[in-house]
Amino acid sequence: MKDTEKFKEQLIAELITVRKELAFQNEEKEKRATELEIANIELAFQNEEKEKRATELGVANKELAFQNGEKEKRATELGVANKELAFQNEEKEKRATELGIANKELAFQNDEKEKRATELGVANKELAFQNEEKEKRAIELIIAKDKAEESDKLKSAFLANMSHEIRTPMNGILGFADLLKEPGLTGEEQQNYIRIIEKSGARMLNIINDIIDISKIESGLMLLDLKGSNINEQLEYIYSLFKLEVEVKGVQLSVNNILPNSEIIIKTDREKVFAILTNLVKNAIKFTNKGSIELGYVHKGNYLEFYVKDSGIGIPKDRYDVIFERFIQADITNKMAHQGAGLGLSITKAYVEMLGGKIWVESEVGIGSIFYFTLPYDFRDEEKIVTKDVLQCDTNSLYGKNLKILFVEDDRISEFLFDKTCKMFGKEILKARNGSEAIEVCRNNPDIDLILMDIQMPVLNGYEATQQIRQFNKDVVIIAQTAFVHIEAFEKSKAAGCNDYISKPIKKENLLALIQKHFNK
Repeated sequence: MKDTEKFKEQLIAELITVRKELAFQNEEKEKRATELEIANIELAFQNEEKEKRATELGVANKELAFQNGEKEKRATELGVANKELAFQNEEKEKRATELGIANKELAFQNDEKEKRATELGVANKELAFQNEEKEKRAIELIIAKDKAEESDKLKSAFLANMSHEIRTPMNGILGFADLLKEPGLTGEEQQNYIRIIEKSGARMLNIINDIIDISKIESGLMLLDLKGSNINEQLEYIYSLFKLEVEVKGVQLSVNNILPNSEIIIKTDREKVFAILTNLVKNAIKFTNKGSIELGYVHKGNYLEFYVKDSGIGIPKDRYDVIFERFIQADITNKMAHQGAGLGLSITKAYVEMLGGKIWVESEVGIGSIFYFTLPYDFRDEEKIVTKDVLQCDTNSLYGKNLKILFVEDDRISEFLFDKTCKMFGKEILKARNGSEAIEVCRNNPDIDLILMDIQMPVLNGYEATQQIRQFNKDVVIIAQTAFVHIEAFEKSKAAGCNDYISKPIKKENLLALIQKHFNK
């Protein structure tokens, strides 16, 4: 770079010198031309004088001729010198042009070098950034691998715990079902065994529902159903639901509703809010043997802050975050590991976050705990309010209905259960094993009053069967019954043409209440 700059300076200096020399020569040329002109004038004058002198004196003609010859020779030499000078000037101008071109070429090369240096600098920065990203990605992959391995371990522990949790209520169901076969049981003993079987079945159903919910959360299939909901009514319903259970333990249950009903209608997923609150209340009941449990909320700007406060055994501070983790509770053994799969709080946390809130806990061992969570205060004044549906069943009102009923069910046990449940109000009960058979039965029996339509069946599913039946029978009441419990199944059954929906396992009182809803209008 220094040699280039030096060469550039030498060229510029040489160009300046040439230009000065050229200017000097041009001045000399002009000066010489002036002198020649003066000399010619003087020569002419002298010739005149000499001619006059020669004429007058008649002397030295030969000498004058010689002088003229010398002068002409001198003029010729001056002409040659002028041509030589012009040639030199042209060469110098040509050299100056070449130097200008060389300077431009040199400047262009310098620009290219600077541009290349800039590009190399950018390339080096990009390469350094890529290397940093690769290193960061490698670290992330290592962390992800460690997390995956840890998750696999926790899931294995979780599955082992699930096996225990499912087998425990299953033992109650199968064990006491076997005991019911014993001869000589009193009526009280039979009823007690039946209550144990029902309680064990409900417990196992809760475990299965939790497993399904966690699976849907993990796979991103859990959807929201946002509607206007009255929070006060939900809290009151939860209070009535758990009041007796809490009082049996000698614990006081209370609700704190600070806003009037007209101001507590918000757009949210009612079912998930209900699940969040019931999970937290169940958790409080589980670990509280004396004192009180309080649930309520406070209004803070654009959100509601809910709380469930108990005077239970409390939670160590080092477990505040861990209790909300998925697959983690089953891997922790301590005095808090009572009955249950330990999925309630992880599901609760997932629901809260899906609804746009956050959840946390404050606790002191031996004093109690307060679980807080927030929900957006999306106030809905005129929107349709969705409240907890409580179907009341008056069994007597169904007697004498003499309904013609079609069971569409591929499971014989479920079919037998429906048959026994509906015998008291069904004058005729028809059966079909799949959707295709159901369509044929309906075509041959246009006076059918009620269809209990299973959804998941061979040959033709319940959705497609319902759609085809609706093409020729618009009036028959069709109730979809399925093991699917998510809102999509309900909406899909409605879209297919079903009047209502009930999920398995089906409780007798719920089924009768649903039938009563459509035939006691």
